[in-house]
Amino acid sequence: MAVYEDWSTERAAQVIAEYQSLEGATLPILHAVQETFGYVPDPVIPMIAEQLNLSRAEVYGVVTFYHDFRREPPGRHVVKLCAAEACQSMGAKALIAHAEERFGVSMGETTPDGAVTLEPIYCLGLCACAPSALVDGRLVGRLDAEAIDEISEGFVNGKGAQ
Repeated sequence: MAVYEDWSTERAAQVIAEYQSLEGATLPILHAVQETFGYVPDPVIPMIAEQLNLSRAEVYGVVTFYHDFRREPPGRHVVKLCAAEACQSMGAKALIAHAEERFGVSMGETTPDGAVTLEPIYCLGLCACAPSALVDGRLVGRLDAEAIDEISEGFVNGKGAQ
């Protein structure tokens, strides 16, 4: 389970300053912001735009184009299920539907109690075996409905990912 800092314009300015001199700094800054706060807060978009001499629309476009960026804080646990074509051919669509039912939220949403966020991810490199996932950053291969149930039970019972 990741621990993030509370939003602060001062801290965001530090993160931006750390990466702004890099060539193509937009993505490194956005990743660093998300690693710091758990998501990309709306107020950071004009800050990044100003420091990189970009329009707000350009920065917003990058945030909304890439599926990896969140615009709201994640749950205490993040379950990323592979939705790439190869995993789909191995049953990922059914597993995603099972996870959505089990957790009670759709992909891209967080449970009402803030415990779990379900997110898609596109290719973890284990497609030949069975669908896979990242659970709180830990790779879980050979994913099946039973594994999803165990993961959800672990979160409900406060044990974390099993």
